[in-house]
Amino acid sequence: MNDIALSKHVPVSPQRRTDYGSFRVTPISPHIGAEIEGLDLSQPLSDALVGELRQAWADWMVLVFRDQHLDRSAHKAFARHFGRLHVHPMHHSRSSEQDSEVLVVKTTAQSAYTAGEGWHTDVTCDAIPPLGSALYITETPACGGGDTLFANMYMACEMLSPTLRSFLEGLVAVHDGALPYIGSYKSQPPEGGYPRHEHPVIARHPVTGRQVLYVNSGFTSHIVGLHRWESRAILDMLFSLLQREPKLHCRVHWRPNTLTLWDNRCTQHQAVWDYYPNSRYGERVSMVGESALTT
Repeated sequence: MNDIALSKHVPVSPQRRTDYGSFRVTPISPHIGAEIEGLDLSQPLSDALVGELRQAWADWMVLVFRDQHLDRSAHKAFARHFGRLHVHPMHHSRSSEQDSEVLVVKTTAQSAYTAGEGWHTDVTCDAIPPLGSALYITETPACGGGDTLFANMYMACEMLSPTLRSFLEGLVAVHDGALPYIGSYKSQPPEGGYPRHEHPVIARHPVTGRQVLYVNSGFTSHIVGLHRWESRAILDMLFSLLQREPKLHCRVHWRPNTLTLWDNRCTQHQAVWDYYPNSRYGERVSMVGESALTT
C-alpha cells in the first residue's frame, strides 16, 4: 500500500450492537457515542442491567442518559458500578466541607476559563488515571451551545501508518499535572507539586484488548528517550490528528438533567465554550481502576 492510500485509510470499527435486552441505544455517530432511553439512574440497578451497561459502554465508549433526576448520592452510587471513586488532585486546596469525590464544573460570565476547553483525557497525570467519568449537567446556556466533543482514540491509533505505530509502540510519555492546573488554571499546587507520571504512548485497553493512542495535549509534556524537539514535533503531529479528522468525533448536545458516561481509557474530549456570557453548571464523578494502562 502506498503513502497516499495509507493517508486515506479509514479503519473499520467492530460491529456494535444497538439492542442490549433491557434497553436499546441510538447511535450519535457510527463510531462513538450512543444515547440510552428509558432508564432511571436514581433507582437501584440490577447486576444484569449493570452488565449490559458495561457492554454498551465498551461498544460505544460514550453513553448519554437524558431526563435524569439525581442528587449527589445517586450520582455517586451510579458511578460506583464502574469503579471506586476518584479524588481530583485540585481538591487539595478545597474546603473540608466540599465533597472530595465530586468535581463541580461551573462556567459563568465571571469565569476566567472553562474546564476542559482543550482536547484532553481526564487526569492522566495520576499514576492510575480515572478509567471513566460521569458528568451530570443540570444547567445549560440559555443561548444554546456548551456541547462536548468526544474522540475515538482506538480509531486515532488505527489511522497511523504501520511504520509510525511500530515506532511509537514501547515508548512512554510524561503526563504532568502542572501543565493544566498551574499553567492554565493558575491554581496553587499542593506540597510536593501536582502528580507527574509516565504512561505508554500506545496502550492496550484492559477490557477490549484493543490498542489506543494515549497522549493528550492537556497533560502530556514529552516522550521519554527523545530529544525535546523530536518529542515536540511528534506530539504536535499526534495532537493535530484530532483537529484534522472530524470522523473521530461525536458531539454531545446537553439538555438539563443529562448524564454522560465516558470511557477515559479510549477517548478524549473537549468542552466548547461558545456561550459567553451565559452559564453552564454540572458535577462530575470519576472512577478509577486498580492499575494503569499497559502496552
